Amino acid sequence: MKDKILNKIHKELLKQGKTIAVAESCTGGLLCAELTKNPGASGYFLLGMVAYSNNSKEKMLQVPARLISRYGAVSRQVAISMARNIRRKTKADLGISVTGIAGPAGATANKPVGTVFICLSAKNKDICRAFSFLGSRQDIRKKSTREALRLLCAHLSP
Repeated sequence: MKDKILNKIHKELLKQGKTIAVAESCTGGLLCAELTKNPGASGYFLLGMVAYSNNSKEKMLQVPARLISRYGAVSRQVAISMARNIRRKTKADLGISVTGIAGPAGATANKPVGTVFICLSAKNKDICRAFSFLGSRQDIRKKSTREALRLLCAHLSP
């Protein structure tokens, strides 16, 4: 299933002449690895960044420190800022971000392990989704990557 989605994304990005940049946190580069699997990905893939620490989100992606302190690094607000800023920084047509708690540590009462926010940013539209995944750290990372690809595929589908 994932390969079908990847092939569709690959085909649509090339056909539509769109570019993409990625800002990941909890997935640790898995989304970038998937998006660059197909030969010719350089026709649309501009940059992938793993901004794991709050400091890297602030310094490299210009996520305002006040957003992180107010809502937490794992939040809709931070996911939107990450996606918008990676898109703007690279001048890509699309920016996509993933931030979450893959575990086993890092959970809070309000944000358990498996809490993930995925945002897709286009010029005039941001789509952000919240997820509560179950499973191991690796399961959560894989599920997050899969859902990010699904979100991108749905956006690109005619």
